[in-house]
Order: sequence, then structure tokens, then C-alpha cells
Amino acid sequence: MADLLNVCMDAKHHKTKPGSEDKLHDQCSPWKNNSCCSISTSQVLHKDNSRLYNFNWDHCGKMEPDCKRHFIQDTCLYECSPNLGPWIQQVNQSWRKERFLDVPLCKEDCQSWWEACRTSYTCKSNWHKGWNWTSGSNKCPAGAVCRTFEGLWSHSNKVSHYSRGSGRCIQMWFDPNQGNPNKEVARFYAMNARAVRHGIGPLLLSLALMLTPLLLG
Repeated sequence: MADLLNVCMDAKHHKTKPGSEDKLHDQCSPWKNNSCCSISTSQVLHKDNSRLYNFNWDHCGKMEPDCKRHFIQDTCLYECSPNLGPWIQQVNQSWRKERFLDVPLCKEDCQSWWEACRTSYTCKSNWHKGWNWTSGSNKCPAGAVCRTFEGLWSHSNKVSHYSRGSGRCIQMWFDPNQGNPNKEVARFYAMNARAVRHGIGPLLLSLALMLTPLLLG
């Protein structure tokens, strides 16, 4: 179980081990006490045209500020959290050896993310592939039509069933002064995964977030 707790993913910008980063920038600050991201990573990921992955949120016109705020928070979670070990999977990609898959985000976080983004626009339902990268950043492929998030993902806010405080879901937003609630959530799923490996219990299936952006999959 220990190998799934307090760990950093083997990916492009992650530190090899989590540790204190007192000056994490803005929305990444909840992870300042124990983080897998550096100060510089936390600063760069807040920029509109971040050089971390050259991904442009404004590929269908200006994304609503509150919507972008949720995607930045998701990126902070991806880059900084040391509590996602139970959802790490091996991948064979040039820029990372591991990824997170099917992280069970809390219902409240999903709902607020959805409400903030439902009227913003995108041209693709799958952000993992199919972009035009010839300019160096993502652009809509030829023939793609910009549509609202609601037009593409009409039921995305209904995917997660676990609420904050249940001990069964990961919070994107939390007050570090009150402690990191995701530590105990990770411990619960890590114990469950260990039981499955030893054939003594079923693995609780986490819920896939349909609104998952480029980074959490």
C-alpha cells in the first residue's frame, strides 16, 4: 500500500518525490505543504498560453474566466497532488511514463466546474487527440465546429456520485489550513487496491469524469 501513498507520477514536470513548496503560485497553493510540483511549474500553468504543454484553452474564442479557473485548478491537482497514487497507470508515451486515470472527483467540484463551463465553447469532445498542432499549440482541426460544452457533454455533471466529506472522492479545492482531505481518500483506495491484489476483496470502481481535460487522462 505504501507505494500508492504520498507519491509523484513519473511524468514531464513532476518532481521525483513530494515535499514542501512554500511559495506555490495562486491556485496551486493548497499543495504548498507537500507538493509534486515546483514553484516555477505552478507559475507557468496559470498563463493563458502555458509552455508546460502548449495547450490553448481559448481555441474557440475566449473561454469564460471562471471556466478557465476550474481547468487551472485541475492542472494544479494533476501537477501538484501527491495523493493520486491509486490511479497511476503505466503509459508508453514520449513525454511521460505514467498517467492518472478515473480519479473520482467530488460531486460538488464536478457540478461547479460544469456550471462554470457549460456556456464556453470547444470544437472537440475528446481533448486527448486530433488537434492541429502545426502552429506549436492546439488548434481546431479542419472542419471542426465550435459548440458549447453543454452541447457536447449534456450529462457530464451527473457522473460523480460521491460528495465532499464522504472519504470516497478527491477534492480539487480545499483549505490547506484545515489539512488535505485527499490523503485519507487515497489511503482508502490504496487499501482496496491491495485487497484486490491479494484476492480478498473487490476493488471499488472509481467514476470516470467525462469533463476530464487533456491532463487527467
